Amino acid sequence: MDISIHSTFLPHTDPDASLAFYRDALGFDVRNDVGYEGLRWITVGPAGQPAVSIVLEPVAPPGSGRTDDECRTIEAMMAKGTYAGINLSTPDLDALFNRLRANDAEIVEEPAEQPYGVRDGAVRDPAGNLIRIQEQR
Repeated sequence: MDISIHSTFLPHTDPDASLAFYRDALGFDVRNDVGYEGLRWITVGPAGQPAVSIVLEPVAPPGSGRTDDECRTIEAMMAKGTYAGINLSTPDLDALFNRLRANDAEIVEEPAEQPYGVRDGAVRDPAGNLIRIQEQR
């Protein structure tokens, strides 16, 4: 069976800040930016990988069935970095972290050798989503 990851979803609380982070700090391509009922969905992805995307979505998109209490809980978890996250990789972790620092990204953990055999670090996007970035070896 041939199966691929096409897209994943991460919630945002500020579409403009999220767009700037993923486009400018991470260098992702913007693939789509659409609005509906006053909300925005922004699709981004790594350059050179057009088949892989991250859809940055509102916390409470129409039809989600999420209650106001659920949305408040999600937003509180996002602010702590405990709701959603993604793992990325790069051949030059130090250069990427320098770029993230230059774009005022919130560095959660500086790049370091981990006891489980990888070198990685972590940042948060403007919504609080945790992004771990591994160095490719």
